[in-house]
Amino acid sequence: MMIRAAILALTLIAVAGTVPARAAEQSKPVAPLAVGDPFPRLEAEFLTGRKAVLPDAAAGKSALVMMGFTYDSRFEIEKWAEHVRHEFAANPTVTFFEVPVIGGMGRMASWFINSGMRKGTPKELHENVITVYGGADRWKKAMGFSKAQEDAAYLALLGPDGRVQWLHHGGYTEDAALALKTALSASVPPSESR
Repeated sequence: MMIRAAILALTLIAVAGTVPARAAEQSKPVAPLAVGDPFPRLEAEFLTGRKAVLPDAAAGKSALVMMGFTYDSRFEIEKWAEHVRHEFAANPTVTFFEVPVIGGMGRMASWFINSGMRKGTPKELHENVITVYGGADRWKKAMGFSKAQEDAAYLALLGPDGRVQWLHHGGYTEDAALALKTALSASVPPSESR
């Protein structure tokens, strides 16, 4: 019993040693994003379990980052993701990431939550879902979160250089989709646009 306690204590110390460096980067204060700003570094995991870092994961591509802060925000995010998959599937210079941000005690249920998301997401899209546990306040501030629109999808289009090209929060509409397409056309070099 004492050996198990010692092993547990050593494991916690080892894990705690790696957390501060990662947490320091993740906890850097951020201002609300504006067009032209570099997207703040986001470290988490894809549904595959592989480490995910934004904007690095999209390097050289335009990427639509779709964040949600509540369970119900998934409905708006799924509509946007469906639109992006349909509209830009043939364009290898465009990608997207669904980013559920889970605050509070969600980290304690991360295995259960990720398992459920893996089951509900087609396997070929597991590298398009990045689940963030913790730091919700930081990301809410960055994305311009509003309590009045807590179930909204919060979108940021990143250019190939990782800078924000377009911001939106809300559900999918034809007008918003046209604004996204216009912003995307401006962020893709002329030789690569369709």
